[in-house]
Amino acid sequence: MHLIDYFERGLRLQPDGPCFIEPGGRTLTYRETADISHRVANGLHAAGILRGDNVGLLGPNHVLTFPAVLGIIRSRGVWLPVNARNAIDESINILHRADCRFLFVHSSLAPYIGRLRRELSLLGMVCIDGPLDGVPGLEAWSLQQDDRPVHPFAAPDEVVAIRGTGGTTGLPKGVMATHRMYASLFANWFASMPVHQPPVHLVVAPLTHAAGTMTFPTFIYGGANVIARSADAGEILRLIDAYRVTQLFLTPTLIYRLLDHPHVRDHDYRFLQYLVYSAAPMSVHRLREALDVFGPVMVQLYGQTEAPFVCTCLTVADHLAAGRPGHEHRLASCGRESPFVRVEIMNDAGDLLPPNERGEIVVKGDLVTPGYYRNPEATGTTIRDGWLHTGDIGYKDEDGYFYVVDRLKDLIISGGFNLAPSEIEQVLLSHPSVSDCAVIGVPDEVWGEAVKAVVQLKPGSDWNGAEVLAMCRERLGGMKTPKSIEVWDNLPRSAVGKVLKAEIRRHFWSGRERLV
Repeated sequence: MHLIDYFERGLRLQPDGPCFIEPGGRTLTYRETADISHRVANGLHAAGILRGDNVGLLGPNHVLTFPAVLGIIRSRGVWLPVNARNAIDESINILHRADCRFLFVHSSLAPYIGRLRRELSLLGMVCIDGPLDGVPGLEAWSLQQDDRPVHPFAAPDEVVAIRGTGGTTGLPKGVMATHRMYASLFANWFASMPVHQPPVHLVVAPLTHAAGTMTFPTFIYGGANVIARSADAGEILRLIDAYRVTQLFLTPTLIYRLLDHPHVRDHDYRFLQYLVYSAAPMSVHRLREALDVFGPVMVQLYGQTEAPFVCTCLTVADHLAAGRPGHEHRLASCGRESPFVRVEIMNDAGDLLPPNERGEIVVKGDLVTPGYYRNPEATGTTIRDGWLHTGDIGYKDEDGYFYVVDRLKDLIISGGFNLAPSEIEQVLLSHPSVSDCAVIGVPDEVWGEAVKAVVQLKPGSDWNGAEVLAMCRERLGGMKTPKSIEVWDNLPRSAVGKVLKAEIRRHFWSGRERLV
């Protein structure tokens, strides 16, 4: 199936049902969304966009963002999402390296329109939310285009999107995503999270990131996508209640903010079926709290841009089973491999390892990208003998549950011992004063690296550093206990909410030899 076919199914099921809802603003039906997308596709063809040309989208979430995306997909152009939270230099670099030929932009980028015109070789530019400095607005522009239906055919391995990697350690690479990859993603998604009625999806994450992927499982059953105006915890809680939201994706950091909100227990979560968390490890202590507050709705997915979302899944049932005596440790797992993908643990020699032995997590199957856009060297390094090398260290237990220990690059080498920051972070996050944290290695003349913790506190909490260090020493032993802890008002984060350990390391390693 072509990626647009999943939207077409929702159109057939609910032509006059809500497709995109802007709280306090506009609602687009499936029929209205389809009409805009056909006109966008024809407009791109009229501008000279050919099959396989890359079409960029740069801007925050907006009710018209995804009709434009669907038009790109219809045109057989390649959807190139770029997060508006990036620095403009990075965004221009990404668009240039990806050979962007046409750009949909938001008015929030108004100060940079001149640079985008000068530095990119574009056939055209359209502003999503209205006319801007000589750039036509999407709706007026689309109404000038032919409205004839565009129903494209594509081979399964044709590239439909180029999605950037997390970019926490440098400029992101462009991951090529095919129709086959999306088909595998949806098959694994519904095997792990069955749907029996039209879902209501709350869009909080950028549509350039996870939320953009989650719209398609919503389309398939004719569901509605409610676009949150911000990532404010109070607003998210209100919208879950007001719109009877059935599913949403949040990073662990955002879930912590919801749990810390003073009115978190004052809302109705009866309709919530799946609160999906991913992108970073979640504190087991806070996960138990989330289960208590939101109910049996938590789902953890493990994946990467190169094998999106559903390499493994810790299902609702798995979370419930972890409450039984003897199974509590399962809450630290990212689940078992999904049905239509293979996940293993591999050592440096390329051997697959038995249960409880640590190595690199590797993935194989239709979910895996064919490679990075115009970067054969990086492709060859990451995908070897059919296996995607994730760069994550982990193990699986006797029952096939996988545990992510840490990123290869994040391991702390202190006195010749490899220490996993995630284990230390789990302990720190169990303290009632700690909202979030990052553990890194810092320069030490004796040990090479010493364990350092940087913490962000919950609002109004009391802080006792000596007490926290004593707790760590009791639960981790002396070697893993941080040698020092600093309190920062806010931890640096990427555009999708991941803590930027590279920036934290740079703060302590500036002028030293260690690479960050």
